[in-house]
Amino acid sequence: MFQIGKTLVSEEIIKNDFVCNISACKGACCIDGEAGAPVEPEERAIMEDIYPKVKPFLRKKGIEAIEAQGVYITRENGEIETPLIDGADCAYVIFDDKGTALCGIEEAYNSGEIDWKKPVSCHLYPVRVEEYSAFAAVNYHRWDICDDACSLGAELQVPIYKFTKDALIRKFGEDWYKELEEVAKQIAK
Repeated sequence: MFQIGKTLVSEEIIKNDFVCNISACKGACCIDGEAGAPVEPEERAIMEDIYPKVKPFLRKKGIEAIEAQGVYITRENGEIETPLIDGADCAYVIFDDKGTALCGIEEAYNSGEIDWKKPVSCHLYPVRVEEYSAFAAVNYHRWDICDDACSLGAELQVPIYKFTKDALIRKFGEDWYKELEEVAKQIAK
């Protein structure tokens, strides 16, 4: 671990490689698991505002889940996340003609309907950020459904921090990322 500002960062995001291989996993991270995608407190209002423009991109089951549960939910432990369809798929998941899971929010963004890509937690994946009172922990989240992404990342020699560059800048800013790059250079030596 090393510190950048008020973050403690795992060296794993520098030492491990990763490039999403969606043709292999079919977007399993959006349909597997026990919880929705984490939503940051400041993202709640955004999700409420964009929902009418995102709704036409969603599946009927997703719309039903959102309209029954809300555009986001708050779990018993206070964590905020996207709602699920029958405890499985993220309510915002859509599928392409090959059965690959895609994000309905991101599709609305790609179509120019909204100017917000998706929750930053989704954009950051496989990086997970855990907020504490005095700092944020920036870690690599290992999940066996991403084994193909690890293999592709190794083949292309793309470390996690480079794969998630835009998302890390979105979350922490340009200066933070430049400092991360400097640390990565030092670790590489």
